[in-house]
Amino acid sequence: MEILNATVKNIENFRMAVDNGKHSICLDLSSNVGGEDKGPSSLDLTVMSLAGCIAQIFTLVSKKMRIEISDLTVKMRAEKPDDAPTITRTECELSLKSKEKKEKIERAWKHTMSTCPVGQLFEAAGIDVKCKLSIEK
Repeated sequence: MEILNATVKNIENFRMAVDNGKHSICLDLSSNVGGEDKGPSSLDLTVMSLAGCIAQIFTLVSKKMRIEISDLTVKMRAEKPDDAPTITRTECELSLKSKEKKEKIERAWKHTMSTCPVGQLFEAAGIDVKCKLSIEK
C-alpha cells in the first residue's frame, strides 16, 4: 500500500506552502477573491494534476508497449460555472509525434484513459472529462 502525505503551512494571507515530504509548491488565490495570485489555486492544481496524470500514464503505457513518441503535449481546459461550486467539465487534447501505427497508439490511449488515477477521481466526482488524441507522423 502506498501512503501519500501532505502538509500545508500558511505563508501570508491566502498563500500556502504545500509539501509532501519530497516536493513543495506555493498555492494562492487569484486577486479577484483576495489572494495575490502568486501560485496556482488548489482548483488550478487539480486541473494541472489531471493533465499531468494523463501525460505520465500515456508515457508509461507507451513505454510498456514499446511505442516511441516525441513532442508529447496535453492541453487541458476546465469549466467552473459561476453558479457551480467546482469544475463541471473538462476538455483535453493529447498531441504527439510517432511513427508507430495509429491503432497501436489508440490502444495505449484507451488504456491510459481507463487507468489514469486522477481521471478516475474526476469521473467518480461526476465531472465530464472529454479528451481527444492527435497524432502527427
